[in-house]
Amino acid sequence: MGLNTILYYIIGLFLLYLLGLLLVWPIKKIVKLIFNGILGGIILLIFNFIGKFFGLSIAINPLNAIIVGFLGVPGVILLLVLQVIL
Repeated sequence: MGLNTILYYIIGLFLLYLLGLLLVWPIKKIVKLIFNGILGGIILLIFNFIGKFFGLSIAINPLNAIIVGFLGVPGVILLLVLQVIL
């Protein structure tokens, strides 16, 4: 086995590693988005449970869950303000 062959193997493994990183990165983002959306839905559910005593509620739908999942508590406040304004 020559030096060129070993060099080609190293370059091939490095390119395979880069390809793996490019494919795994979007999957991590998608899983994080789904997790945050579920967490946002739970937060909205808790808010609606507590808010019914004060006459407040926010509809639970995928868009609102993702907004709350991304922003957290400020997302709930944002949705509440938008509901009052609109």
